[in-house]
Amino acid sequence: MRTLSMICGVLAALGLLLGLLPLFGWLNWLVVLPPAVLGLILGALARDRGALTLNAIVAAIALLRLSLGGGII
Repeated sequence: MRTLSMICGVLAALGLLLGLLPLFGWLNWLVVLPPAVLGLILGALARDRGALTLNAIVAAIALLRLSLGGGII
């Protein structure tokens, strides 16, 4: 569970790098948030603080980017 959570977090973080660019904010809905939420769930089940923190930070940055862009852009 811990390994799967970390993999989800790393993949979401890589997608977040692309989603931070202008006009690519929609990627946060498709590429970043689903794996980050899945990683949060798996990290909570595994009780791994590192994986849980990674996924929470990635999800928070993605949500901040979405709120600044109006939810789409």
